[in-house]
Amino acid sequence: MWVNDRLRKAFDEIHAEEELKQKAKQVLGCTAFPEKRRIFHLPRYAFAVLCLLFIFAAFGSYQMYFIPKSAISIDINPSFELEINRFDQVIAVKGYNAEGEELAASLDVKFLKYMDALERILCDDSIRAYLSSDEELSITVVSSDEAQCGKMLSAVQAFTEENAGIYCYTASSDDAHSAHEIGLSCGKYRAYQELTVLDSDITPEEVQGMTMKEIHNCIEALSDDTLNAGEESAGRDYEGGHHSQGHGYGHGNSHE
Repeated sequence: MWVNDRLRKAFDEIHAEEELKQKAKQVLGCTAFPEKRRIFHLPRYAFAVLCLLFIFAAFGSYQMYFIPKSAISIDINPSFELEINRFDQVIAVKGYNAEGEELAASLDVKFLKYMDALERILCDDSIRAYLSSDEELSITVVSSDEAQCGKMLSAVQAFTEENAGIYCYTASSDDAHSAHEIGLSCGKYRAYQELTVLDSDITPEEVQGMTMKEIHNCIEALSDDTLNAGEESAGRDYEGGHHSQGHGYGHGNSHE
């Protein structure tokens, strides 16, 4: 009997120990393991969110930096334009005739502030050669923001006021779009518009190949012809009061 009691007690202890193990496994399976899985997955989700935030920030920075907000058209016979971002830095240089494309490719002005770029351009040997041979250079500031356009024009005028043969203008974004549609820079387009009033047969391709001085001389010659024709007509028909007003191209350092 005593032996049987001892054996029964030993078996009971083994059974209790097995029950304890099973309960321990259940506790560990229901609490520790899920907590471990949550700790493991949380950094993965956080990393994905950080990656998305980085992509959005990078895209936003690209939009801010590489989208042009204004432009400066420079025309003498090389015709080219500087595209400028919101930080006043040059982000692209585009030529609008063969000479302009060649010069644009040789200029090292990208990522400079536009005034630093303009200074480097005016010191370029080919531009200096044109100016020294009595050619005319047109600088046209283009922006949809009137305040920004006025600020840029004032800076350009102040920088070029001592240089004979340099003329400054402004143009709208709509003008720029119309100019580019027919393959002209904004500076050449402005002159082309004035020229077509006097000669409707002139083509953009003809203007594209002319120097700014040639265009201005052509405008002045056609204006004189129109004025003379108007005076003759007025003399023949004075009572009718008919007269013709010339469209001369004004000279000076700046025209808005």
